[in-house]
Amino acid sequence: MGKLLPLGDIAALLQSYARNEHSPTQLVETIHVEIQNDPDHVWISTLPLESLRDYARKVEAEGMTSLPLYGVPFAIKDNIDLAELPTTAACPAFAYTPPGSATVVQRLINAGAIPIGKTNLDQFATGLNGTRSPYGACRNAFNPAYISGGSSSGSAVAVAKGQVCFSLGTDTAGSGRVPAAFNNLIGYKPTRGWLSTHGMVPACRSLDTVSLFTLTAADAARILTISAGYDAADIYSRKREGHGFNFGEAPHFRFAIPRKKQLQFFGNRESERLFNEAVAQMQKLGGETIEIDFEPFLEAARLLYGGPWIAERYAAIQSFFELHGDQIIAPVNEIIATAKQRSATDAFNGFYQLRRIKQEADRIYANVDCLLTPTAGTIYSIQAMQQDPIRLNTNLSYYTNFMNLLDYAAVAVPAGFQRDGLPFGITLAAPPHQDEPLLQLAHLLQRAYSFPLGATGITFPSNTRFPGVSLSNQVRVIVCGAHLSGLPLNGQLISRQGRLIATTTTSSDYRLYALPGNPPQRPGLIRVNNNAQGVSIEVEVWELPVRELGSFVASIPAPLGIGSITLANGDTLPGFLCEHYAIENAADISYSGGWRNYLRQLANP
Repeated sequence: MGKLLPLGDIAALLQSYARNEHSPTQLVETIHVEIQNDPDHVWISTLPLESLRDYARKVEAEGMTSLPLYGVPFAIKDNIDLAELPTTAACPAFAYTPPGSATVVQRLINAGAIPIGKTNLDQFATGLNGTRSPYGACRNAFNPAYISGGSSSGSAVAVAKGQVCFSLGTDTAGSGRVPAAFNNLIGYKPTRGWLSTHGMVPACRSLDTVSLFTLTAADAARILTISAGYDAADIYSRKREGHGFNFGEAPHFRFAIPRKKQLQFFGNRESERLFNEAVAQMQKLGGETIEIDFEPFLEAARLLYGGPWIAERYAAIQSFFELHGDQIIAPVNEIIATAKQRSATDAFNGFYQLRRIKQEADRIYANVDCLLTPTAGTIYSIQAMQQDPIRLNTNLSYYTNFMNLLDYAAVAVPAGFQRDGLPFGITLAAPPHQDEPLLQLAHLLQRAYSFPLGATGITFPSNTRFPGVSLSNQVRVIVCGAHLSGLPLNGQLISRQGRLIATTTTSSDYRLYALPGNPPQRPGLIRVNNNAQGVSIEVEVWELPVRELGSFVASIPAPLGIGSITLANGDTLPGFLCEHYAIENAADISYSGGWRNYLRQLANP
């Protein structure tokens, strides 16, 4: 039997299962022994060994072919429900035993993943440092004298130490990103509503997201495809939409950074050096740097704790707070208690202010594809944080608090190490539904950096392929003329958040005609009888959100329409076809070398 711990990425674990090096049962038995000694205060509770064996035996009985996360162990932040274990939100007096698991947890279990237990957090998910817990301050995976980051502290450290392959956190103010930066991990905060929050203790219910901690961006994409999906039980659940231009795979893209005077490193020159190196690394990947005024983002960030949204944290635990406020640790109690000073008038004024700020911030994104910032400007020791808990925690939120208020998606990416060995991380952010480009760009950065995974010492698997993100509510369309990339009508696809999937050809029973009429020149694609002479025609496959298809089809003039087209590989997809009557006076260009070549011949007769 090969070495079981520390664990690497999901692909490596699945490969080891496929080679019969060990079984899920053997793995969970090893993990159970490992986590009994927990000096870093990672775990609040764990499943009994027999329960872990039951999970493992079930996946072994079902087999690898039907379970995409076959035997993959994961951890759950203890404000997310797991059947069999109490949910504490790091407050023993608040604890309850749920009747079932949270939606996102159950989806992962159904895919073959094995829950190990519940992890430590800043109480009621209020904090970014990991020290605000009666279960002990969770310690950094690289240096136990330093903070792990929070509030999803234990979830991050469990992955960084290789005890599990991935974990669930939550993110309202940065809780799914700051711990990732401090422990050399990917911290993915999805578009709000993509992952169900049903079965999660809320912090700010209208802003909360379930987040993912993984060793690689490829793993985050893999888990997202399995765990995301609309959930009617979550009133803030949201259907996924297409992302448009995929800057994550483009040879050239534009990324924003704050103006130099707006960057804050709180005296940490190592963080400043590493951020400058990250900017250079983005440029090597094809990125063009655009300096922006960061003030709208900072103004939004100040609203989260300095505005009426603090009242939402109070609303989440109001009855418990009134009856058992003495059971809530001092910094958390102090923060939530300020909510009583807020009025409904304050709330509406805050909504209006945020609406104005969002308009300003969104205008910035009209000229850039994504935003690059440090995840946190610096890191602190546990001792320093406990001596000055409010001010230092506020410093950690400088680049994070605005994200959910402005409805952006974000990925924290490992970006190097200070000279003292502590990790540094950056964050990529973009408007909602652009999660796949963000994750793909994070994958390219990881591959370029090639840092070891977490604190395990395992080498980054540079041959790892980005798996892509399977999106629902999308439709693919074949185009063959003026809608091709770079041609006059291609903007009708781009403006509808279309993305190019492939350049390919039809099956060999089509003919292509140039229809008469005014520019732009229009094609007429006709399918011919099997006994007639046909050829393969160059086409492109584009993907659109389903909601955009109707307006796109409505813009197509006669004699063109949408019908079924067969590709050379046998796939059949909707695409542009022409009515037969229209080709009587049209030029047959089937042998011209494709539509683009025909246009070149027109331009250079």
